[in-house]
Amino acid sequence: MNKKVLLIAGVAMTALLGGCANTTALEESVANLGNKVDQLSAEVSSLKSEQGKLSADVNDAKAAAMDAQAEAQRANARIDNVASSYKK
Repeated sequence: MNKKVLLIAGVAMTALLGGCANTTALEESVANLGNKVDQLSAEVSSLKSEQGKLSADVNDAKAAAMDAQAEAQRANARIDNVASSYKK
């Protein structure tokens, strides 16, 4: 008899708790999280494109620096040739 009462009480509690669940608040929460994920995805895409542009700029700067270094070496070689041709 005691087991039957406990079983009925357990079923009743489960039914009460299941009926009290607030699904609209849960749906709103999930929708808010979905919106935040969409915003973060957009920000990540934006940052990826910006990073790509910066990477291209860095590569261009490296190439310009290497060209400047090569030009400086050529200029130094010319100055050395001119300086070696003059004697006191």
